This record gives sequence, C-alpha cells and structure tokens, in this order.
Amino acid sequence: MSNTSIKSDSIYPFTLPNGDVIYRSPSPTVDIIIEMRDRRDRPIVLIERKNPPHGWAIPGGFLDYGESVETAARREAQEDTSLEVDLIQQFAVYSDPVRDARKHTISIVFLAAAIGEPQAADDAAAVSLFHPWEIPANLCFDHDQILHDYRTYRHYGHLPKLTG
Repeated sequence: MSNTSIKSDSIYPFTLPNGDVIYRSPSPTVDIIIEMRDRRDRPIVLIERKNPPHGWAIPGGFLDYGESVETAARREAQEDTSLEVDLIQQFAVYSDPVRDARKHTISIVFLAAAIGEPQAADDAAAVSLFHPWEIPANLCFDHDQILHDYRTYRHYGHLPKLTG
C-alpha cells in the first residue's frame, strides 16, 4: 500500500461559535493475529466480515473511548471469534490514510495465542483457520500487507520496515 494523503473539503481545525475547537483525527483500531497454539503448525484465525467491506479479515475493530489498546485487542478478539486470547506482543502499526476506504484509521496490530474452537460472533459472519501459506485472496483493508509482514516475521524473524 502506498503512503497517500486524504484530501478534505472541510477545513480543520475549526472553531465552533461557543469557542470549542474541532480537530479531525484518525480513528484508532486494533487487529489481532491469533495463532492457535493447540493445533499443528499454529494456524491463524481469520473472520469473514458480516458488514461492508465484505471479505476475509484479521479479527479487530475500533477502540472504545477510555479503553487501552490491550483491552480493546482482547475484547475485539473475543467479540469476533469467541476466543480468550493471550496477547504476546505489539507487532506493528499501520497508518496509511487509505488503508480503510470508510475513513482514516490507525491500526495497532497484536500477535496473540489462543486454544479452543473459534466461533463467529459480532461482526463476523464466519470464522476459519488458515495456515500462513494458505491465506485467502479476498482480504479486506490492508490485511494482505499485514499478513505478508507477519509471515516474514514468523518465518525469518524480520519485523516490518518503517515506511513514510
């Protein structure tokens, strides 16, 4: 994905008549790459999205106000997959302004582990396990790039390079 700027018709920041200043900021999100540690080759969990954009995606979603990214990651993993996860580490941050066609988002991506049987819930129409070398082609957002970076890290130990 290229680094691109989103142009806006509105001018930000702007001041309301009562003096409050309004800023336009990206929305923080989390994505959780969940490895199933009770399965051979540690497959990962992907969800098929119930809502647009449709396709396969890494479990995740928006932070709630007052919530830490770690709490949001655990909550979103449980809401989408019905799994309780152990967060292993923050993997990377993805912030290309066009990574999500709906609006500018910033994703903090976590690596996590779980055991059990994932079940689709909340925004997930379906859930499935995939080996890192058998990822479906119809991924949403920039999840193809994220999973490419994850495979490189998992197999070679190289973290994604900073861009921009």
